[in-house]
Amino acid sequence: MRIEILTEDKSGSLTVERLVKRICSKAKIDADLYIRPHRGCGSLPENFNARPAKFAGALLDLLPAKCRAYNSVFKGTDTILIVVMDSDSNDPELLMERLQKVCKVCAPDIKNVIGLCVEEVEAWLLGDREAILKAYPNSDMKTLDNYVQDSICGTWEQLCRVVCPDTYDRVIDVGYPAIGEYKARWSKNISRYMLPENNVSPSFRAFRKQLLEALGVPDQNSTKIHTRSF
Repeated sequence: MRIEILTEDKSGSLTVERLVKRICSKAKIDADLYIRPHRGCGSLPENFNARPAKFAGALLDLLPAKCRAYNSVFKGTDTILIVVMDSDSNDPELLMERLQKVCKVCAPDIKNVIGLCVEEVEAWLLGDREAILKAYPNSDMKTLDNYVQDSICGTWEQLCRVVCPDTYDRVIDVGYPAIGEYKARWSKNISRYMLPENNVSPSFRAFRKQLLEALGVPDQNSTKIHTRSF
């Protein structure tokens, strides 16, 4: 089996890669994973058949064209296309509908799975309490307990308050692009311990359910997963 994973940037790619790998492992699937990070989110074109701009590099800018290409190349093969991105300030339901429409129209002949992190991928990190504690033993659990999972609340800032209880105010004030390095570090450290079946994030659980359905097998024991990143 071949699994193509499209993400909006590199910082969340490792988390998605590890989670997909573990879901496949639990389902006893031997798969080749191909991770394709992009340069940000971008926006979907009104015309799905239009050619992308010459220097386009964002996920949504390229998604219709990439779906058409995947459908042309992998039609009739055991391939799953996974698209993972943050909902940010968008209405999650409306954005999900548009993403599903793109995949249905532009890649009708291959399986597709959409992971929409509500509000940001940090919501998936916040969904695994044990992984946070293993990565950051001094985390502020009271702040985590007060977090409403998948709420629109400034999710990365919430994670920062949890894992950096003594310095979060200074870290938050750093701003971009430096904060991107912090987010990548939190993602790397926490995802090392994450178990998909333990995650309480509704958006992640919906993603996991979709992927298991696409795999067509129960969530059981481990097997070998080959990962190739480009």
